[in-house]
Amino acid sequence: MTFWKRQTTLEALNASGQGCMVGHVGIEFTLLADDHLEATMPVDQRTTQPFGLLHGGASVVLAESMGSMAGYLCSEGEQKVVGVEINANHLRSATKGRVKGVCRALHTGRRNQVWQIEIFDEQERLCCISRLTTMIID
Repeated sequence: MTFWKRQTTLEALNASGQGCMVGHVGIEFTLLADDHLEATMPVDQRTTQPFGLLHGGASVVLAESMGSMAGYLCSEGEQKVVGVEINANHLRSATKGRVKGVCRALHTGRRNQVWQIEIFDEQERLCCISRLTTMIID
């Protein structure tokens, strides 16, 4: 049983990211499961810092993009979802390939939501853990 309130497809999620930050950094939604969302992002010239490591800000872009989309999927009708606070602990660097984000709900209330996003390298090692708080606007 799913807790998503909106019906969508991976194709629709990925199409919505074109022409904005999500598409610019190459984020691709890869799994819409009953209880979580997964996406990948390349570690390349768009997402690294000058020393060749995945930029911490790029990890936060992935986390906020995933949490915001998950929040939207848990809203209804004309409601909008906005991020109000995000934090990230960078635990390990990534230098190549793709990173994968896994987004799960910690709380989905009537007015606010809290999402946990874990980001892994290609060897499935935890690189970053982030928490996003969103607000639902009618």
